[in-house]
Amino acid sequence: MKAIDQWFDEYGESHRNPFNKLTHWICVPLITFSVLGLLWAIHPWVAMVAVAAALVFYLLLSWQIGLAMLVVSLLMLLGLSLMSNVFWWSLGIFVLAWIGQFIGHHVEGKKPSFFKDLQFLLIGPAWLLGFLFGLAGVRY
Repeated sequence: MKAIDQWFDEYGESHRNPFNKLTHWICVPLITFSVLGLLWAIHPWVAMVAVAAALVFYLLLSWQIGLAMLVVSLLMLLGLSLMSNVFWWSLGIFVLAWIGQFIGHHVEGKKPSFFKDLQFLLIGPAWLLGFLFGLAGVRY
């Protein structure tokens, strides 16, 4: 398994353009939230099992990133538990956020990383947290 820095470096290769980075700061959390929402709409336990599985991946890479993703995921699940019409909101957010992602990558001139490896779908949220850790001077 690659080290987290290797994942982040490889992910960052197609995320250098400032506009593309901005779309990721907006769209990646929205996509994460909407995917959890779609799973929540099936059943809350489905969303929780998906979070648990993703957390195993994150914890294998970095316990700090894993802990941060746990907090973020729990906040998202809490938000979903307070919503009505979760499916339709999640579906709309999902579609619009992916449109934003593809516009950002079009401006960047590079394909999304997940076309190379689907694991990059999990790296995106962690990459954003890694940046925040760096700003705070916290090692991940």
